[in-house]
Amino acid sequence: MPLAKEEYLPNISYDSVIFGFSGEKLKILILEYHNMKTFALPGGFVKIDEPLDTAVKRGLSERTGLDELYLEQFRTFGSMERFSSEVMRKILEEQGHVVEDHWLLGRFITVAYYALINYEIVVPTPDKLSDSIKWYDFDQLPSLMMDHNEIVEKALDHLRMNLDQKLLSFNLLPERFTMKELKQVYDTILGETQNRANFQRKMLGLNILERHEKLFTGGSHKAPFLYSFKKAE
Repeated sequence: MPLAKEEYLPNISYDSVIFGFSGEKLKILILEYHNMKTFALPGGFVKIDEPLDTAVKRGLSERTGLDELYLEQFRTFGSMERFSSEVMRKILEEQGHVVEDHWLLGRFITVAYYALINYEIVVPTPDKLSDSIKWYDFDQLPSLMMDHNEIVEKALDHLRMNLDQKLLSFNLLPERFTMKELKQVYDTILGETQNRANFQRKMLGLNILERHEKLFTGGSHKAPFLYSFKKAE
């Protein structure tokens, strides 16, 4: 039987905020339980014989088809507001599980992770309990179960505060990109338009970019320079 009690650590789960970006919009990967009209973040449970990070990477690989994801653990959630055995009971019943004294009806403390990826390369695949999974625009998210909306908000706060340091790890851009393309990433994630001159000055001042030849697309004398991230030493 899927999710057998003897295979997993009790009362510990993880939830993942998977931000998707492809040039213009910030999206989030959301599970749906159709008959219940309930939405949730992709999450899961930790097997007795595996590290937490391995469990999260396993779950995300199953849902996205990607094996190489940069995941950042950012917070643990354990308030009583996230305990809702009735919701889980309905989910289990819809999937044909016997729910009397089921271990998933207990209270779970969850460890939250986030990732930022190019959503066009993802093949969304639902898990064993949900009916479907798909991308939603960040500004048009449905109401999520339990405290999952709060988890999304905290993930975005953490991403915004650490964007300068983490952008190299996310691999959102092509190997060589223009300053305009880099600015589009920042504008979308921060939710505001950066001043072009100030942004370029800031990025060059971080000493994380290497400048290459100009991008000529038809003889324009204003062709932009191409950049790449400097390799870690």
